[in-house]
Amino acid sequence: MPVRISQLLYPRLTVLITTCDARGRPNVATFSFVMPVSFEPKYVAFSVAPDRHTFSNLREVPEFVVNVPTFDMLARVWLCGRSSGRDVDKFKLAGLTPVPSVRVRPPRVGECPVQLECVVELAREFGDHWLVVGRVVEEHVERVDFEPLLHHTSRRFIRPGAAVEAE
Repeated sequence: MPVRISQLLYPRLTVLITTCDARGRPNVATFSFVMPVSFEPKYVAFSVAPDRHTFSNLREVPEFVVNVPTFDMLARVWLCGRSSGRDVDKFKLAGLTPVPSVRVRPPRVGECPVQLECVVELAREFGDHWLVVGRVVEEHVERVDFEPLLHHTSRRFIRPGAAVEAE
């Protein structure tokens, strides 16, 4: 019996990706297929299905913001992953605060302690998703001592445990 890759490779950091269309209408969506790519300069990547509203926004405005939520934002993050921005304003739905970005058009999420403004440098299809790689052009770090939200699969999330160090 085949098992979804999300059930095999976990936990994954969960983030809110913000984008906007050519008219500036913002969207916020939940993603856990996300990873760092380079230390210097900083690059991040995420994968997105081509039928997602985020993907169509990226086609119009190739910029995005990676917003890292805290574990206590789980209910709001879940709401942003359950609805399409084509149908509803997810900032309002989830009670999130859009904050103007410094270098890109999509807004940041005010409640997230880490926000990385990115410009798309590569978008390429792999299977049923597209890999989007962005260069970080501005970073906002309010704090790094927070409990991140980790995703397993579907509705299942994982609370981070104790930190351990290898000997």
